[in-house]
Amino acid sequence: MDAQFAGLLEKLRAVEAEIEAELTRRREALRYEVHNRRIVFEKEVRRLHTTMKTNALRYLAEARPLIVLTAPIIYSVIVPMIVLDIMVMIYQAVCFPAYGIPQVRRRDYLVFDRQHLAYLNIIEKFNCAYCSYFNQAIAFVREVASRTEVYWCPIKHARRVLGPHPHYAGFADFGDAQAYRERVAELKDGVKPERLA
Repeated sequence: MDAQFAGLLEKLRAVEAEIEAELTRRREALRYEVHNRRIVFEKEVRRLHTTMKTNALRYLAEARPLIVLTAPIIYSVIVPMIVLDIMVMIYQAVCFPAYGIPQVRRRDYLVFDRQHLAYLNIIEKFNCAYCSYFNQAIAFVREVASRTEVYWCPIKHARRVLGPHPHYAGFADFGDAQAYRERVAELKDGVKPERLA
C-alpha cells in the first residue's frame, strides 16, 4: 500500500473516531448510559418517554391498510434470513479454521437494545427487533464473506464498488499482477488479524 493511500486510510480512521466522540456527546445530551450492554435512562427521561408511547391498538388502527396487508410479506423474509445466518455460521465454523481465517464473533454484530426505549409500543419494539436482526445478521454475513474474499481474491474491481467492505482498501489494484501475487503469498498460511484491520 502506498504512502498516499495509507494516509487517506489514517484520515478515515480519525474521522471515524470523531464520529464516535460526537455520538458519545449525543448520548450524554439524551441522558442515558450503557452499563454492561444495558441502556439506562435517567428516571425523568424514562417517565417522559412513557408519556410519548402510542397505544398498540391505536397504532394499528391508524396504520395505512396497505402497510398492514404487506406486513406478512415483510415478516416472511425472516425464514430465508435465519437459514442464511445458520448456513454462514456452519460455513465459518468448518472452513475458516482450514483456511487460517480468524472467525467473526457473531455476538459483536447482533445488538438488541431498542426494547429499552419506553416510547415504543410492543409492535414498534417487535419491528425494531426484526430490523435489528435482519440488518445485523446481514452485517455478520458480509464480514464473513469479506474475510473469505481477503483470503481467496484480494483484488479491487476495475469499476467503482458501492459501499465496499472495510478490508477492500487493502486489496491489490485491478491489473496489478505483482501486488496480487504478493498478497497471495502473504496469505498462504492464513489471514493474520492485522490484515483485517
